[in-house]
Amino acid sequence: MSDALTLPAEARERAGKGASRQLRREGRVPAVIYGGNEEPTLIHVEAKALVKQLDTGHFMNSIVNIEVGGETIRTLPKDVALHPVNDRPEHVDFFRLVRGAKAQVSVPVVFLNEDDSPGLKKGGVLNIVRHELELICDADSIPSEIEIDVTGKDVGDSIHISDVTLPQGAESAITDRDFTIATLVAPSALRSESDSTEADEVPATEQGGGETEDDSDGE
Repeated sequence: MSDALTLPAEARERAGKGASRQLRREGRVPAVIYGGNEEPTLIHVEAKALVKQLDTGHFMNSIVNIEVGGETIRTLPKDVALHPVNDRPEHVDFFRLVRGAKAQVSVPVVFLNEDDSPGLKKGGVLNIVRHELELICDADSIPSEIEIDVTGKDVGDSIHISDVTLPQGAESAITDRDFTIATLVAPSALRSESDSTEADEVPATEQGGGETEDDSDGE
């Protein structure tokens, strides 16, 4: 799983747009910690520290230990609201983790052994339908990525969620269908050549029958 992150914070006494705007002017980002059968905890964090953690690329599926008021609260980020123009974080929601808690996260997929795929060797293309999987995991064992082996995969093959062995304690959040994660397809050049070959093989009568019409006119 991704390493746990630590984020210092301070409690905020007031909610509302006015108070939030003031915090942002001071280089802070308002946030809230909810869940765990407790009242929501209003906090604010340093914008620079938050941006640094967002830039790690795995902030949303990492446990974040928030240090506030001499206490450390284990959380999982649930939502980051960004400014529509400059993409600066404006608000963060954290979910409080308790012992035995489950968490729904988006985990990136990584494809292994592409050199052992006959389809890719012959010039096929791995068409990735889902770059991330929505999983429900034990909060203490969130995987940093899901590895998918493409050994033996040929052009025309598909990889579905049922083909993937998920880590212990993890299951797909989507349970109503066996969805596709990736397919192996022929490159455009190969498809074009195939189409041209099929057109050349069509009998002349199926391509227009022009000679028959000319004979009729001559009579």
